[in-house]
Amino acid sequence: MTEQGSLQAGNNLDPWYSHYAERAGGLRASEVRALFAVASRPEVVSLAGGMPFVAALPQDLVIGAMDTVMREQGAVALQYGSGQGVPELREQILEVMALEGITANADDVVVTTGSQHALELVSKLFLDPGDVVISEGPSYVTAMVIFKSYQAEVEHVPMDEHGLIPEALREHIARVKASGKTIKFLYTIPSFHNPAGVTLSWERRVEILQIAQENEILVLEDNPYGLLYFDRPAPDAIRSLDEDGVVYLGTFSKTLAPGFRVGWALAPHAIREKLVLANEAAVLSPSSFSQLVISEYLKTADWKGQINTFRGVYHERKNAMISALGEYLPELTWTNPNGGFYVWVTLPERLDSKAMLPRAVKELVAYTPGTAFFADGDGHQNMRLSFCYPTPENIRLGIRRLATVIRGELDLLDTFAGTGSLDALRDGQRFAAPPPNIS
Repeated sequence: MTEQGSLQAGNNLDPWYSHYAERAGGLRASEVRALFAVASRPEVVSLAGGMPFVAALPQDLVIGAMDTVMREQGAVALQYGSGQGVPELREQILEVMALEGITANADDVVVTTGSQHALELVSKLFLDPGDVVISEGPSYVTAMVIFKSYQAEVEHVPMDEHGLIPEALREHIARVKASGKTIKFLYTIPSFHNPAGVTLSWERRVEILQIAQENEILVLEDNPYGLLYFDRPAPDAIRSLDEDGVVYLGTFSKTLAPGFRVGWALAPHAIREKLVLANEAAVLSPSSFSQLVISEYLKTADWKGQINTFRGVYHERKNAMISALGEYLPELTWTNPNGGFYVWVTLPERLDSKAMLPRAVKELVAYTPGTAFFADGDGHQNMRLSFCYPTPENIRLGIRRLATVIRGELDLLDTFAGTGSLDALRDGQRFAAPPPNIS
């Protein structure tokens, strides 16, 4: 049997290789996930993962909520629940969303196992193979994985310091329509964007919604970071402008703790009905225990004050990162977010953030290469740096190490210019042919 025939028969490291559904080919470990095993080593300063600094959450608040739930509602907390979520928590979620200008009904809220689960459910409901998702470029890494797993294509629209560019959105929509493909929704992270850190201006929120309405495109608004602003709040959510054309995704992972795995979707009535059915088909019901603990926390704790504490922690760390970049890497450019977790860095054209990562890890610093945030493999000249988890001291140390890596790469390019590719040089190979253009 030929090697190709063996693979088709599943004679592979995985004996079931040939039995998987075609869509399983879209499931790939994200570059962020692949980094965690290395970046979690204590000697490595990780500027890679967007892990909230949960140590800033007083344990007694959570322990007290857990204790009350188990003493007063233990039998309910440990039982199956509604596929839509605990009614009281859905009412409280309305209070959270009201901080961003959203008026809604608790009947249109569906509690999910984190907002990423909500993103997966929406994709499951809407995406057929070959459909198109319009998204910012760059965009959230795992969203790209989800869309690809449903065999959809992602059309990236460029951004600037004010967020998604409306004229570019019009051009991309027209091009996709001219190709005969179907656009199912616009996926956007308008506030303190992951990974770019920028925030969509109010004027552009209005204009982008109008463009979507004109073209009958659903807007999927993902908003994990909206309440984590520094100097001033982000503009009101896009959902505050339209309740029929926007599905809004929220989460407690960033404003409380990700370990509870509680998020939600606020959707138009008909979509909400299908989301509940999809939720029940996927998990039967989200965790009653987690929902009741969060509900008790929201009822008894100063949760707005706690969010303000998180803002202070992340603001200090963002300032440490911006200061360190200015001191150690002034020749680079980067975004300066007013909230959230991330700074988006642009490298000199000659450098490749993905190829450079192994050397960075060797120098005990980790980041996420920009290629993780594009469905088309773009982003080699960029990297995402997360300031949410390391201490300010470790952020400075990490940026100093990163500067050593970047300057080392540039020195190699200068020293061996004209002798071969930098990738071959890293591998210790001899150069038998003229080098390709390095960009």
